[in-house]
Parts: sequence; C-alpha cells; structure tokens
Amino acid sequence: MLKSSGAMAAATLLSRLLGMVREMVYARFMGDGWVAGAFQFAFTIPNLFRRLLGEGALTAAFIPIFKEKEKTHGEIEMWRAANAVISGLVIAASVVVALVLLGLSVALAVHQFNAETGLMLRLLRVMFPYMLLVCVAAAFMGMLNARGHFFIPAMGATMLNVVMIASVLWLAPRLGLQYPKGERLPHQIFALAIGVLAAGVAQAAFQLPTLWRDGFRYRWVSPWRDETVRRVIYRMIPGTIGVAAFQINVTVVLAIAFWVDPQIVASFNYAVRLMELPQGMFGISLATYLLPTLSGLAAEKNYTEFRTTLRHGMSTLFFLNLIAAILLVVLAEPIVRLIFQHGRFTDASTTRATFALMCLAPGLVAFSAVNILARAFYALGDTQTPMKISIACLAVNLVLAVALVVPLRQGGLGLANTATSICNVSLLLYLLRRKLTRLEMEPLRATFLPLAVAGTLAGLVAWFGWQFWENSLGHQTVALQIGEVFVPAGIAGLVYWITALAFKIPAAREMVGFALVKFKL
Repeated sequence: MLKSSGAMAAATLLSRLLGMVREMVYARFMGDGWVAGAFQFAFTIPNLFRRLLGEGALTAAFIPIFKEKEKTHGEIEMWRAANAVISGLVIAASVVVALVLLGLSVALAVHQFNAETGLMLRLLRVMFPYMLLVCVAAAFMGMLNARGHFFIPAMGATMLNVVMIASVLWLAPRLGLQYPKGERLPHQIFALAIGVLAAGVAQAAFQLPTLWRDGFRYRWVSPWRDETVRRVIYRMIPGTIGVAAFQINVTVVLAIAFWVDPQIVASFNYAVRLMELPQGMFGISLATYLLPTLSGLAAEKNYTEFRTTLRHGMSTLFFLNLIAAILLVVLAEPIVRLIFQHGRFTDASTTRATFALMCLAPGLVAFSAVNILARAFYALGDTQTPMKISIACLAVNLVLAVALVVPLRQGGLGLANTATSICNVSLLLYLLRRKLTRLEMEPLRATFLPLAVAGTLAGLVAWFGWQFWENSLGHQTVALQIGEVFVPAGIAGLVYWITALAFKIPAAREMVGFALVKFKL
C-alpha cells in the first residue's frame, strides 16, 4: 500500500505543487476581486466534473467491472468493454455540453445580466466543453489504475497545470490590448478559460502512450444495450454524489457566496486550494490505491483482509492528515502570505483567505476519510448508501452555508463544509460497520489519544515558533516569509513524528520502516 500509494503521492505532490504555482500565478494576475470571483466560480462547474470523474465516481464504478472482465473473460473482452464505456461517455458528454452551451447562449442573448454574472456565464460558455475532455481522461485513468499504473495517471494533472500556467504567462498579456490598462482584466481573463480547454486535451493525451503499450486500441463499440455500460451507469450515477460530497459541497456554497458577493468566492477558493495539497497527496492517493485492492478482496469474499486493509488505509490517512490540518490552522496567515500575496493579492486579501483556511482546515481528516470509506462501499458493490448519506449531508451543508455566509462570509463557508464532512464520515462509518457486522477498528481508536497529544504538542511548537520568528525577524522579504512557514512547520513536524514513535503509533513505525528499506538506510 505504501509503495503504490507512495508513488502516486509523489506524482500527486508534483501535480499539487504545480497547482499551487498555478494559484500563485492566478493570485498575482487577478487578486481576489469580482473578476477573480467570476472566473473561479465559472471554473468550479466544469472542474467539478474533473473531480467527480477523475477522482471519483467514474473510476469508482468502472475499475471493479474492468478488473472483473480481466479476471473472468480475458483481455480481449476487457478492452472491448473499455471501448464501449468510452464510446458511451463521449456520446453522453457531447449531448450535455451541447445543451449547456445552447442554454448559456440563449440566456446571454435574451437577458441583460449584471457585470459579474455576465462575465461568469461567458467564461463558463468557453470552459464547459472541458467536461467532455475530462470524461475521456477519467476513463483512461481508471483503466491505467486497474492495470496497476498509478504514477502516470497522477502525472496527467501535472500537464494540466503546466498548460494553465502558460495561459496566464503567455496568452493573457496578448489579450485586451485595445483597452486602457486598468480595464483589461475582464478581457484578459478569457485567456485562462482557453487554457482550461487546452489543459484538458493535454491531460488525456498524456496517458495514451502507456495505455497503448498495455495493448489498448480505441475502436468504436456501440454503447446501446451494452451490459458493461449499463452496469457502469448504474453504479456511477449514485456514486457521483456519494464519493464527491466535498466537491459538490464546494460548488453549492460557492453558488451561494457568488450571489452574496463574488469576492467571497475568490477568498474561499484560495483556502480550498491550500487544503487540497495534503488532501490530494494522502487522501486521494490512498483512496485510488484502495479501490482496486478492496474490490479484489471483496470479489474473493476475503472480508478479514478487507477490514485489515481498510484499517491500515484509515490509520495512515489519519496520521498524515492530522498534522497537515494542525499546521494549516496554526500557520494559516504566513502560509497564505507566502504563497499568494503578490501583485493584485494584497494584505487585505491575505486576511480574508486566512480566515477561510482556519475554518476549513479542521475538517481535512474528515474530507479525506469520506473518499476512502465511500470506496469501501463501492468495492462491496453498494453505491446507494454513500449517495443517500451525501444527499442528507448536502442538505445540512446548504442550511449551514446560508446561515453562516452573511455573518462570517468566507469563514462561514469553511465552517459549513467542515461540519458537513464530519457528519458524512460519521454516517459512513456507522453504516459500513452494520454492513460488515464489524469493522475491527479498535487498534485505530487506540491511537486517537496519543495522536491528540502529539498533535497538540506540534501545534504549540508551530505557533510559538511562528510568533518568535515574526517578532524577531518579521516577513519583509521572500526569504523571511519562507522561513516563517517552513522553520516552525519543520520543527513541529519533527516533534509530531518523534512523539508518535514514542507512543508506538503503528502508522509512524511502518512508514519509518518503509523509508529505511526504500532508501537502504
């Protein structure tokens, strides 16, 4: 598990770091004003499909069936089934894209929207075909994961970020030159929308060589009345809601926030991006590895090993994401300042994004655990239960977001998402225990108190370290800002790890042992 998810985590780390570079470039270019809010909300809608399909429902539904075909019918039938699914995805996505583009064009033609809404809808019209591209990329990702390839699919997102960064640095300066300098941003922002489409092409194309070497050749296979396509659709529709509660929550609350004030969208979005780094590295990487592994164990009815593997995954996730959540809360201000405060992103922007991050980061462990637990249900062939739980939690999230967004603005959205995800993971655990009769999570629960002690010590070390640095050296230069984040975080992380080893936390000892073997120390 550590080897496979570790390789994927390395690729995901590179992708997420490039994603942070992309957000730094975005922040410098457009700040957190109404134009930034319009772009980020418009991008959230097609990007939702990337998260649902690339990191969620399509792979969750497709991988178990793909593996089953490989084991029971051989590679010829496996590739035929894959081609049928891809053909069906292209048809369905093309229809949805065409209908949405038609609706947006008609709405913009017959109604005069305000500047913020009008810009958002025009940007959405440019970016929405990304949905079609991401459907294909997600299918490729699922096929590669099922064949044991985790690194290359995770690296696909790296290509996406490279292209999107290039759209800001190369294309944006070439647009809107006919307007005065202070009025160019609403026109230059379309370069970023064009970059989204180009990035979708790059992400899908990057995975093709590895698939080709594995024997895949695309051929049109009619999806109508195809048994595999029917099974994937049956599992995918509820899974779209079940496995991606966090992403759906973000989209819903951003819609509410955009209606209140587009600036809230931009501030909250920057906080979400910061939290996605550890979530993607650890939560998504582990969940992606666990789905085919748990599916194989469920197919063999080896539920003892199923429980053990799930517990190991949850233990590793909890150990890694707990310290990440603590550091994101304690060091929120210096982290935001270091990464984003350049160009149009001002001191006031830092204050707004910091508040959002401090309210959102406490739910990091729950956000990531939802991905793993939902995949446990899918491995057992149950897509209905996560869907029902997510529907209930989405209703709770909507109520909390509406209640909190006006008094607390972006912080209210963070608190709503945190509370909803804790509710979601609690219900998933309860119902999974009922489904399996027992979960055998007692060894994991025994680590909660020791990890709470380790986390508290690490949080105090990080806070006092930051305060000492701020009072002694300040943050006037980039070098000081880097030190203000990494010195306290590094010391706190070391304290956390040593304390965990002293308490003999299994996840800490296993990872140290793995590292010693890996690097021959």
